[in-house]
Amino acid sequence: MPGSVRRRLTAAVPGVLLCAALAGCGHGGAVASAASTASAGTSASAAPSSAAPSTPEPTPSSAAPATPTPTPATEEATTAPASQEPAQAGGSGASALWGKAYGGTASISVDVYDYCSTDGSRRLAGSRTYSMNSTLHLDRPRTGGDQSENNPFSMLFAAGAPSQAGAVSFWSSSVSTVSSQDLAGNYRDPNLLLTYWDIGWSGGRMDATLTDPHAREAVVLNLLNWPGLLVACRSDLGQMPGGFPHALAAGTTFTGRLDGSGASLTARGGTTDGVVQFRFTFSGTPS
Repeated sequence: MPGSVRRRLTAAVPGVLLCAALAGCGHGGAVASAASTASAGTSASAAPSSAAPSTPEPTPSSAAPATPTPTPATEEATTAPASQEPAQAGGSGASALWGKAYGGTASISVDVYDYCSTDGSRRLAGSRTYSMNSTLHLDRPRTGGDQSENNPFSMLFAAGAPSQAGAVSFWSSSVSTVSSQDLAGNYRDPNLLLTYWDIGWSGGRMDATLTDPHAREAVVLNLLNWPGLLVACRSDLGQMPGGFPHALAAGTTFTGRLDGSGASLTARGGTTDGVVQFRFTFSGTPS
């Protein structure tokens, strides 16, 4: 080989080796960089994110909300007044009074009796007169089972709060819940209508009489709340606080003017135990 060619080959070999080394370093650096980037990415995805917690996606609602299944209601005789019906527009007669409410004052007089005489006979123990804020509500006759109240309207009168001494309440009817089976096991409607008052109404005048207190069914709603002695025949030892509910006796009356413009009624009666006799007048205006 001539000397000039050998010299040129000798000078080219180090350049080839240098290029191979540089190429190897370049590929190795890219691999290392990629590996470092992949490792960092893996570490970042593995660590829990605390900066921005993910918000759960809302559950899509249907276009039409589901109609809830009605739950059958159980009527309580002591707490379920008749539904408040609006007065019928253009109604005539007693139906024009359905939904009417009257507010006013009752002036009440009470005679209290006891059996503390030497021979145990009934005697007058005292009298009292007082006034109470009162309300009168009239509605369509109540229905229970296959029965309907045989009155021109249902009536609910209240003088004072139920727990207040001297308070009076009149219910013309109520619906009580009984067993859905009779003694023979046959089905019957569990809603039992109880009618307490016989109400007559004509030309703006009401004549009502309490005919059945329903003490036998233990659903007594016509009451006069009157305090009793802590010890019988010992008034010096004080009275029970708040009063004691006395059932009103059959024959109690509630009569007078009652129309769309107002009420002017008088009540007279007594309790089934003979302890209290009462009378009161109620004057009310539509509310």
